[in-house]
Amino acid sequence: MLPIELRIDRAERLLRMIEDDAPLLAARVAPLSVERQTSVKSYAQRLADRTRAEIRELLEERNLRANAEESPSAAD
Repeated sequence: MLPIELRIDRAERLLRMIEDDAPLLAARVAPLSVERQTSVKSYAQRLADRTRAEIRELLEERNLRANAEESPSAAD
């Protein structure tokens, strides 16, 4: 399993690529039918939304791990 920081970096990079590609995506799908344009744009939006959710989950996991490491544990 990849370290959590690397997973966060990858997810953030994917989100930036999706967001930066939106204007180019519109140009690429312009020749397609309206239904297909809508489908492609909807898929890209769902992918961006899922990536944002994954980033939130990873950040929460990182914070939980950090808090667990800082909290005192019972002596053996």
